[in-house]
Amino acid sequence: MIPYGRQDITQTDIDAVVGVLQSDFLTQGPMVPRFEQSVAQHVGATHALAVNSATSALHIACLALGLGPGDRLWTTPITFVASANCALYCGADVDFVDIDPRTYNLCPQALALKLEQAEREGTLPKVVVPVHLCGQPCDMQAIHALSQRYGFKIIEDASHAIGGKYQGEFIGNSRYSDITVFSFHPVKIITTAEGGMALTNDEALANKMALLRSHGITRDPAQMTREADGPWYYQQIDLGFNYRMTELQAALGVTQMERLDQYVARRHQLARRYDDLLTGLPVTAPWQHADSYSGLHLYVIRLQLDKIQKTHRQVFEALRELGIGVNLHYIPVHTQPYYERMGFKPDDFPQSQTYYQEAISIPMFQTMTDEQQDEVIAALRVAVQA
Repeated sequence: MIPYGRQDITQTDIDAVVGVLQSDFLTQGPMVPRFEQSVAQHVGATHALAVNSATSALHIACLALGLGPGDRLWTTPITFVASANCALYCGADVDFVDIDPRTYNLCPQALALKLEQAEREGTLPKVVVPVHLCGQPCDMQAIHALSQRYGFKIIEDASHAIGGKYQGEFIGNSRYSDITVFSFHPVKIITTAEGGMALTNDEALANKMALLRSHGITRDPAQMTREADGPWYYQQIDLGFNYRMTELQAALGVTQMERLDQYVARRHQLARRYDDLLTGLPVTAPWQHADSYSGLHLYVIRLQLDKIQKTHRQVFEALRELGIGVNLHYIPVHTQPYYERMGFKPDDFPQSQTYYQEAISIPMFQTMTDEQQDEVIAALRVAVQA
């Protein structure tokens, strides 16, 4: 089975993790700050905070921005549930903005129309979470302009997008957002096994997130309410969480970062080859905006079902039977039973629903060979035949 995604672990990675195992620190040592500095320097951000998952990063990002009961967070339906759930963790409400039919990202035009209506109704969002689906950045300049007009904060969910660029600059520099979040799950572009990171250029936000990721506890005398009892002293000054990343994970992240640009370049080679090989097949290849250099975490095709004598499910199952580990990213969040109980209906966001009925993620990972790619295309030819 050729998987849709796969991590690349080298001897250098293994040696780095073993080195930590043989060191004095398995957690809260020097490797996490080193990994944070590596990512921050690479993308051009001032502050980076490593955590145990991108979900945790989204949660503390929302809290740092003051999201809470009575507030609203808007995001896209075509994302993993964590992009919406982070609002619910804070007691806030969630709503969605439909996708652009070409990029599959949150549509700025749909956002503008929804904001106009929300302003009239007094229901504007406090936070908007654009998701860089597949690694292609959203139209962040347009979304940021809307934030300036309507007063909402922006968290870029760049879980798919490390190593990608927007308008020639690395995603993660938070030029058009308050906080950017990366994921380091094994199928992502680089991995720390599990892990995530929040990046910001705002020192106050960075300090707040640093506090929240470790129980709300500080040893900084400047943050304490009274003088320390002694060198052992600490204070809990907020309600935080145990969201720390381990030294083992960070060591893996440090060595993976050394190959990030190489990984993304290889993904672009594969994408160009896919674009050529798919010519003539009844599928729509991914469209790339001129302002973007995608991280290409995923390569999503859309079936032209009017030209195929099979259903979406039949093509998907045929590919699996032929040894191609395809997947679907994603089931629209608003159609999940938990969200349906809030009153959302499948046809609330028609572009997202149409996407879901046609999309298939075919294999894309940096160690994929041309021969494996040929196998994927050969299987797809069979799968779409009558």
